[in-house]
Amino acid sequence: MAAVEDMMSEEDATVRQFRIKRLIESLESARGSGTSMISLIIRPGDQIAKINSMLTEEAGTASNIKSRVNRLSVLSAITSCQSKLKLYTKVGPNGLVIFCGTVVAEDGKEKKVSIDVEPFRPINTSLYMCDSRFHVEALRELLQDEHKFGFVVMDGNGSLFGVLSGNHREVLQKITVDLPKKHGRGGQSAVRFARLRVEKRHNYVRKVAELTVQHFIVNDQPCVTGLILAGSADFKNDLAKSDLFDPRLAAIVLKRVDISYGGENGFNQAIELSSDCLANVKFTQEKKLISEYFEQISQETGKFCYGVKDTMQALEMGAVKTLIVWEELSITRYVLLNKTTNESKVVMLNAEQAKDRSHFVDEATSTDLETTDSMPLIEWLAENYKSFGTKLEFVTDRSQEGAQFCKGFGGIGGLLRYRVDFNVMEVDSDGWLSSSDSDEGGI
Repeated sequence: MAAVEDMMSEEDATVRQFRIKRLIESLESARGSGTSMISLIIRPGDQIAKINSMLTEEAGTASNIKSRVNRLSVLSAITSCQSKLKLYTKVGPNGLVIFCGTVVAEDGKEKKVSIDVEPFRPINTSLYMCDSRFHVEALRELLQDEHKFGFVVMDGNGSLFGVLSGNHREVLQKITVDLPKKHGRGGQSAVRFARLRVEKRHNYVRKVAELTVQHFIVNDQPCVTGLILAGSADFKNDLAKSDLFDPRLAAIVLKRVDISYGGENGFNQAIELSSDCLANVKFTQEKKLISEYFEQISQETGKFCYGVKDTMQALEMGAVKTLIVWEELSITRYVLLNKTTNESKVVMLNAEQAKDRSHFVDEATSTDLETTDSMPLIEWLAENYKSFGTKLEFVTDRSQEGAQFCKGFGGIGGLLRYRVDFNVMEVDSDGWLSSSDSDEGGI
């Protein structure tokens, strides 16, 4: 049960990251007049009262702005920030980000924006900025690497266990050890001294192996994406080759690195030396997922679907085990109402198809259909995928496999739990899935 909860939590994190990414894109494109757009980033542990006092001082400074319009806009944005802060009694463990200000829309009209975000990972910077745009660089840094990696830094003086997630690193535990050194003394006892030295090294490796399991295995599964073994001697190699090292962790060892230091300095050096390996993990996982999808197609197992029509049908059937969606999918989901019959239907159209008004006219009665709701399909799936009992995975077109999936298969598809023959299933003649309110099923 706990393993299922961990899997659901991981999926939720993926969706949260996707939403943050879409939020960043919309905030980056927003522009205002003057310096009426405020970006406020609060680190974990900062006091709400201290931030409120700072905003009060800034309001006093803003009252000296000569331009009346800009002065009122800045003061209004500061007031909005203070109102958002009243919703919190303390800053969360990952910090708090607030964006407030007056944005100029494409039609030239001004619109007030007030957004508060609790990051999905700890944010390590603080910022207060009044500008003609929102500063989202700190949020974008969180998206650079959403995986957590474990580090074991091991040498003859002790070991360090730590994790790295994005630009946030954390030391979990440090231990010290006093191992006997090699020497030529001992006379008749030299063999005994050598045996004691080997025995203590063995016990040290055993202790490190046990602590590695304690820190990086949760509910019988690794809690990190990959593991880096670092050290200045052969201890890291002895650990990796030892029968004492848990095979579940041995399977996720990404790299062994030689470092010049131990402790936290060695931790920092290990992060730097393994940066190329860590950057490719997301890329590798994406290629593995899409390769599995293509393998199902090449073997003609029937346990796959692609395109909007077939994928939405498979979702309604509860057949989709893993839903794969291109993160730049540009298809909109429309809910259309026929006022004459009071019936509604759902259609999915891309930008080109949306220009064709025939999709918004009832074929039987030639009545114009009213759009009661429209939403990007990818956002709708991010909100509703759990109701279909599926796992949602976002992919890019940066790999060869990803580009083939996005361009050749419409950017949406899935791995199925069982074989489905879509050719014998009845679909609407317009080629898109639609349904009435009575059997809409959340689509």
